[in-house]
Amino acid sequence: MFEPVPNQVDLVEQEHRVLDFWKRSDAFRKLQAKNQGNATFSFIDGPITANNPMGVHHAWGRTYKDIFQRYRAMRGMDERWQNGFDCQGLWVEVEVEKERGFQSKRDIEEFGLAEFVNLCKQRVLEYSAVQTAQSIRLGYWMDWNDPEQLRELGRLLNEDPDRVITVEGPQGPVTDTVEQIVARLGLAELGGSYFTFSNENNYLIWGFLKQCHEHGWLYKGKDVMPWCPRCGTSLSSHEVAQGYRDVIDPSVYVRFPVIDPQGPLKDGDELIVWTTTPWTLVSNAAVAVDAGLTYVRARLNAPGGPVFQAHMVLAYYAKPDAEPVILDNLDPSIQPASRRTDLLPVFKFNSERIYQTGAGNARSVGVGQLSRWADALRRIRIEGFD
Repeated sequence: MFEPVPNQVDLVEQEHRVLDFWKRSDAFRKLQAKNQGNATFSFIDGPITANNPMGVHHAWGRTYKDIFQRYRAMRGMDERWQNGFDCQGLWVEVEVEKERGFQSKRDIEEFGLAEFVNLCKQRVLEYSAVQTAQSIRLGYWMDWNDPEQLRELGRLLNEDPDRVITVEGPQGPVTDTVEQIVARLGLAELGGSYFTFSNENNYLIWGFLKQCHEHGWLYKGKDVMPWCPRCGTSLSSHEVAQGYRDVIDPSVYVRFPVIDPQGPLKDGDELIVWTTTPWTLVSNAAVAVDAGLTYVRARLNAPGGPVFQAHMVLAYYAKPDAEPVILDNLDPSIQPASRRTDLLPVFKFNSERIYQTGAGNARSVGVGQLSRWADALRRIRIEGFD
C-alpha cells in the first residue's frame, strides 16, 4: 500500500531530513570505505577564500563540483574528497585592517607583523568554519573538518599560539603547538580541508623559488601594472575588479618627432599617435602602422613639421577653416630601423622603433598606435609634453 503523498511539500524540511539521514547512517564514510582501493578519480579543489560567508555564486560552483564527484563515486571510483581554503592575499588582510581601524600599512608595522599574521589566521579559521557549515547544509560531500574544532583552534591561537595541545586525527592523536597544528591542517595526519597557509604549501613555494633563483630564472625588471598606493602592492585583475567603477579617462594625441628617418619618412617629419591609455605613455616603446591603410604627409595650421597620418581621418576632418594640406600619399612600409623620440625621459628602452603590422592589426603592438579618428589632426599636442 502506498503512503499518502502531500500536495504541499516543505522542501526545506525535506532537505533537513536527508541531511539527518546521511549523518545518522554515516553514508559518506561508508561510500569512502566501499570505493577504497578502486581506480582513482583525482579531483583537486580550487580553493574558496575563507574571508566571509559564501555567496550564491559559490553555491553554484560547489553544486557542479558535487555532481561530478558523486557521479564518479557512483561508478565506484576512489576519490580524494578534499576541499580547499585560500587563506592569503589582500582580501583577508584588508578585512582585518578594517576590524582594527588601520588606515595604512604603517599601522600594521606598528602593531607587529607576527601579531597581524596571527589575526589573519584567526579570521581564516572563523570563516572556514562558517563556509564548512554552509557547504554541509548545501549537501556538498567532502572530508570536512568539524566547524567547532576550527573555531576552537582560532580561539586558542588568539590566547597562546605556543601552547601544546593534542587533537584527534584519522590516524590517531597529534600533539603540537596550536600554531603548528593550524599549520598542519589538511595534511594526512589531520585530514579535512587543505589550507594554503599550511607549512607544506609555503615551504613548497619557497623551495620552488629557490630552485628558480639557483637556475638564474629570476630577474628584476620594470613593468606597467595596477598598483595600490595604500596597500603598497600590485593588484591582481580580480582585486582591481572588486573596487571597479566606471570612470572617464581622456584619450590623447601626441606628436613624436622622427629620428634617423628611413623609407618614406623625411627629416622634420612627426608622427601623430593616439592612445586611450595615456598613463602608459611614460613607458611607450613603439609605434605601430597598419599595412592595410594609406598614410599621408600633411601640414597643419599648428607649430611643428609635417605630420604622418592615416589618410582615412581626413574625410572626417575636412573643414573650410582648418583643412589640412596633403603633401604626399605614403606607402606605410616603414623600415623597422626608423626611430622616434621618447615622450618622457623616465624609462630608456633598447627599442624606440616604428613597426609595421598586418592589415587591420594596427593596434596589435598596443603601446602607441596611429590614429584612425577624425580629430587626430586637430589635437596634436599635450600641454607640457611639447
